[in-house]
Amino acid sequence: MKCEVIIHRDVEEKVVIYAKEDSRLVQEIRQLATGDEGPLIGYKDKEATVLDPAALVCVSVIGHKVYAVGETETWQLKERLYALEERLPSCFAKINQSCIANLKKIARFDASISGTLRLHFQNGHTDYVSRRQIKYIKERMGLL
Repeated sequence: MKCEVIIHRDVEEKVVIYAKEDSRLVQEIRQLATGDEGPLIGYKDKEATVLDPAALVCVSVIGHKVYAVGETETWQLKERLYALEERLPSCFAKINQSCIANLKKIARFDASISGTLRLHFQNGHTDYVSRRQIKYIKERMGLL
């Protein structure tokens, strides 16, 4: 992707993106340019904490509540999973209906004969990739 920045005092600031298709990178640039996203806030024991998305292992739905899973801690989030999917950086990918995983935090994976793919994260957390998402995840991880 080419980038051109023109600095001129008399012009109103404006960001224009020319892209062949909408992608996560385009969405991230749009979010940065509009600045409409606030920080990611996690709640634990009546305390609010600003979370760094890059440090998260995954975001999961457990018992109808959304949780951010870190290396050693877990925080409850107020946002819905589908809203977080758009908001999280491009290193995150939806692996099933209830989990968005940080692909940079995957330690290993197990592929079974039945076709399921089980992800093992660096912190010991494990989760399965749904059949619908296996091809997408394998492409993102460079396995296809």
